[in-house]
Amino acid sequence: MLPLEGITVVSIEQAVAAPFASRQLADLGARVIKVERPGRGDFARDYDETVNGLSSHFTWLNRSKESLAIDLKEEESKALLLDILKDADVFIQNLAPGAIDRLGLGPEVVRERNPKLITVSISGYGENGSYRDKKAYDLLIQCEAGAVSVTGTEETPSKTGISIADIAAGMYTYSGVLTALLARGKTGEGTHLEISMLEALGEWMNYPLYYEGIGNGQLQRTGASHATIFPYGPFQTADQTVFLGIQNDREWKRFCLHVLEDDLLANNPRYQTNAKRNEDKEKLARIIDQKLSRLSSKAVIKRLDEQKIANARLNTMREFREHPQLKERNRWREVDSPNGRVPTLIPPVTTPLFDVVMNPIPAVGEHTEAIRKEFSAPVGRS
Repeated sequence: MLPLEGITVVSIEQAVAAPFASRQLADLGARVIKVERPGRGDFARDYDETVNGLSSHFTWLNRSKESLAIDLKEEESKALLLDILKDADVFIQNLAPGAIDRLGLGPEVVRERNPKLITVSISGYGENGSYRDKKAYDLLIQCEAGAVSVTGTEETPSKTGISIADIAAGMYTYSGVLTALLARGKTGEGTHLEISMLEALGEWMNYPLYYEGIGNGQLQRTGASHATIFPYGPFQTADQTVFLGIQNDREWKRFCLHVLEDDLLANNPRYQTNAKRNEDKEKLARIIDQKLSRLSSKAVIKRLDEQKIANARLNTMREFREHPQLKERNRWREVDSPNGRVPTLIPPVTTPLFDVVMNPIPAVGEHTEAIRKEFSAPVGRS
């Protein structure tokens, strides 16, 4: 049993946000028809050639989809898409604001023909407001939402290493579509969903917003360390950086006694609370580094684990690829692609009720002729 078996999703999509959302739906059994430009297709196909000649972004985001390559400025292609949407369940698009209306495929138009259709528009800043037409790439949204202001070092504000604004918008699209499908089961009617990257990432920024934007705190950029908890972050052992996180004062005492083996530090009244440790964290960091630098990372992690103190190694992506926990939990599969089979992580939700769909990554327009034939449209350019 697949939860979304029988659900058809049509997505005019490119880059990350919309493809991320539609792939989640495909994982659960939905039929996803990916509408691409003839020729090059989704421009994310050309981001790089690192995965057997395929783009890493495209490989990640586009398994289990059918590729329909049509020119939506042609009336014949638009008619084909309208025929598909007449019986579809979900229509997602992340074109520039206003573009879907100019194509004659706006929510009101397509839902008039199919009242059960759930339409979704993903944009950078929303469908109205003074920022509506402003270009919105992930880095720029991270800046506008304040994420860059709280990330990096004291000297250098930084973006995150992954596209968190795109991913946030994609996840809220995914959850929004699932919610709308549940609502449709009760009302029999579809609806329109609007998701902006700014507002999606803004939801994720509520802790610093409350701390600094609404409260009277002042967050400092602290690299890989925590801005308000100490010790929480990287510390240097004899051979490798180890990350650890002390969550409360009891853990701090155990850390001093059993990891650092320093009774005096454990009982020093200057460091008994997190607030006090934060006040003098530069000096305290030097003390901790000095003591841990005499031990191997293996010995430090063993002591931390014995005291049930949170810790981690700083893995490279190759080390993460070989992570023992992923292997022990059988999280890797392979999927077909135009350039051969590639490994991929299975989705993070595990249930005995159903398995997930892991079908091939399509070539540009791979399914165009089959879809045209299915919907009885005359064959034209693709």
